Amino acid sequence: MATTLKASVLMRSLDSDISDEGRLGSGAIHVITGPMFSGKSTSLLRRIKTEISVGRSVAMVKSSKDTRYAKDSVVTHDGIGFPCWALPDLMSFPEKFGQDAYDKLDVIGIDEAQFFGDLYEFCCKVADDDGKTVIVAGLDGDYLRRRFGAILDIIPIADSVTKLTARCEVCGQKGFFTLRKTCDTRTELIGGADVYMPVCRKHYITNQIVNKASKEVLDSGKARAESCVETAAAMV
Repeated sequence: MATTLKASVLMRSLDSDISDEGRLGSGAIHVITGPMFSGKSTSLLRRIKTEISVGRSVAMVKSSKDTRYAKDSVVTHDGIGFPCWALPDLMSFPEKFGQDAYDKLDVIGIDEAQFFGDLYEFCCKVADDDGKTVIVAGLDGDYLRRRFGAILDIIPIADSVTKLTARCEVCGQKGFFTLRKTCDTRTELIGGADVYMPVCRKHYITNQIVNKASKEVLDSGKARAESCVETAAAMV
């Protein structure tokens, strides 16, 4: 009887190993990137709905930092939404979602991916080890046209990369870059059309010159005001 029990345990272990081997490397990573207002979330939702239409099990995740339109939904700038999990990090998702439910998932969509510091680690685990498809949408650059988050880190491990463009709000040509309208210099400044606008190369450069000049004028005015205050204080 002991021999039979050991054989049964061994068979279950072998079945588990075979199942794990079948999942290894069977996933995929697809990246959607571009400037703000280029339709990244719209493209992500379109792909997710296509996966649902062919019977695949899906889940959507976004950064809990993004509360612009809804706390627990991915919402496009056009107001189209889809329920999601809003999390501060990605590696906690399997536990939050429930391990059994996670194991049954086929596809995971990630919106505003630039805000996740563990994006590379998560994508490797999900696609390489767990055999799932990951569809990632996010900004590749910030308002200074410098890398933003870990989006560029997952390009080498991606099966496909889609670079979208917007429409320049100044001239109507293709917009490749995100221009910040305010003087705030924080890298992470969450906002919509009130803070950002898509522009072409020409109008990004010209507006950067204008913004720089405006900042110098404001700084000069601030310095003069502080000097006046100091002078007045000295006279008292």
